[in-house]
Amino acid sequence: MKKILIMGATGSLAQYVIEAVKPLENIQLTLFVRNKNRLSKDLSDRCEVIEGDALNYKEVKNAVKNQDIVYINLDGDLQIMGNNIVKAMREEKVKRIIAISSIGIYTVPLRPVLVPYRKLADIIENSGLDYTILRPDWFTHADEIDYETTIKGSPESGSAISRKSIADFVSKLMNYPNLHVNENLGISKPVRERA
Repeated sequence: MKKILIMGATGSLAQYVIEAVKPLENIQLTLFVRNKNRLSKDLSDRCEVIEGDALNYKEVKNAVKNQDIVYINLDGDLQIMGNNIVKAMREEKVKRIIAISSIGIYTVPLRPVLVPYRKLADIIENSGLDYTILRPDWFTHADEIDYETTIKGSPESGSAISRKSIADFVSKLMNYPNLHVNENLGISKPVRERA
């Protein structure tokens, strides 16, 4: 049984991830949220729900305890949150982390809105944990699964990507945790030439 902690479970992307992961076998989900009343009943069904704040180290450590995989889907002060999560994972000996950052965090000059996402990526890359960082293009609500990935250092290509596509990729990482370890990947919808 793989125990997976989803941090920021009320976010629009995280909700798609929860739906994609729930059907997998031998998975136990724990949802970490600031306000459990924002979670729909069908989403939280068969999941443990922990109410807490990722800015509070003790609450993060309590949530991380006994997990196998931590998935981060947060916004706000990502430097403090990222440091709290990495410290808690090291102390609790949890090795596998999957984090959502953003497209454009390696563009110079860096846009101010992307600074927290760059800081989060840097913290995780230097954590010593088994990480996968995803840098998605802008999200859409399209009902499709269509994506490609690019490795860090190669040009970010593609276009806006559906939340459903990102969730599909994340669910594969959770089902097969040895995939894409210590990789920092752009993820977007491929741009296809019209015939």
